[in-house]
Amino acid sequence: MSIDRDTFENTSEEELADLSVPEQVLGFLAANDERAFKAREIATQIGVDEGAVSTALSRLKDRDVVEHKATYWAVTDDTGRLERYSGYERATALFNDQLGAEEKESWREHAPSEPHPSVENER
Repeated sequence: MSIDRDTFENTSEEELADLSVPEQVLGFLAANDERAFKAREIATQIGVDEGAVSTALSRLKDRDVVEHKATYWAVTDDTGRLERYSGYERATALFNDQLGAEEKESWREHAPSEPHPSVENER
């Protein structure tokens, strides 16, 4: 996962310590909680090998923090269960420190009303 130059220059090495693959996967799915993704799409988005993402998804499913249907994966809608998962807390804290807290309603105001064409092609 890439970071901007400003974050690179102004963040300590400890803060930049890599998130585990499950933390990266969960962070991505939580940030995109209105959608479900295939493992390869997640791998492409977070820059991790698809096999590692598939393994992480299986482990996250065992902990009931992601849901699986056919070839699609989504974060659970059980916010209590999600908040109790320590990897979610670590990923959220790191992203908030680096990028600022997300304001979902503000983001949704600017979100496209139609899916990206690449998503349409997979249907």
